[in-house]
Amino acid sequence: MSDPILSISGLSKVYSGPKGGGVKALDNVDLDIREGEIFALLGPNGAGKTTLIGAVCGLVRPTSGTITAFGSDLASDWRSARARIGLVPQELSTDMFETVWRAVSYSRGLFGLAPDKARIEEILRSLSLWEKKDSQIRELSGGMKRRVLIAKALAHEPDLLFLDEPTAGVDVELRKGMWEQIGALRDRGATIILTTHYIEEAELMADRVGIIRKGRILMVDDKASIMQHMGSTEAVLTLAEPLDAVPASLAEFALTLGEGGRSLIYRGGGAEETQGGNAEVARLTKALIADGIDYTGIDIHDSSLEDIFVDLVSAREEEPA
Repeated sequence: MSDPILSISGLSKVYSGPKGGGVKALDNVDLDIREGEIFALLGPNGAGKTTLIGAVCGLVRPTSGTITAFGSDLASDWRSARARIGLVPQELSTDMFETVWRAVSYSRGLFGLAPDKARIEEILRSLSLWEKKDSQIRELSGGMKRRVLIAKALAHEPDLLFLDEPTAGVDVELRKGMWEQIGALRDRGATIILTTHYIEEAELMADRVGIIRKGRILMVDDKASIMQHMGSTEAVLTLAEPLDAVPASLAEFALTLGEGGRSLIYRGGGAEETQGGNAEVARLTKALIADGIDYTGIDIHDSSLEDIFVDLVSAREEEPA
């Protein structure tokens, strides 16, 4: 496997408080990003996502740790590496009275690149902004403004692109369109790191997922591996007659009673189950029939990435920061 395009080691950031204390925004973060992947960083508000991005992009000075991008240490050789990094910030920070064309062209010039009208046109057309090229940014909708931020970040043709909440405040239709555009960027060779509150976004697009809470990385893994090792199956079986307790003959299954004994709830599956949760539910239904327990309905739900995320973050809530 080739060397990572971005390597973060032991990264910490402490913001000093007024009385000498401090807030630890990042806590000994280790993270490697592979070339050509889409990596989703998930975490609740205040988890450290934006601080981590800011540290890589030169907006935040780390307290300790190292960041290496494209083989260069960003602390000592930042200029060449950061010229290959693009950032789409969470906030709409741009001159609202500037036209779309001038704003995007200016961003290209900031990195010392020669004007390239053909390239700017290509970017604007790919983001459905070409018809708005002469409009002032203040005249655009929220979704269009966010597309302008993406266009500005792409103007200097970065190899590594950070998207901090790229679809925040964007309606569902525009959000799906932007997902397609982000996928197209990866297809053209860009490596993409995105933070998002929309876990559906990560589940749909990401190759790997990292979960961060209180400045600590809780886990990083391929999306499929997370679903396999941490996923589960929940089945609710509505009973024809209520039960007072789970029968001893069904003790091998992870069952609880619900709705005053009128339903049986199964939760299991995941990596430890040889055949998976759905196979266990099939065995359970056969066991119910064998025991003469009739049921009138069954609702099966396999956990999503959002379920796993909520469970993982909630399980750490009582841990010290």
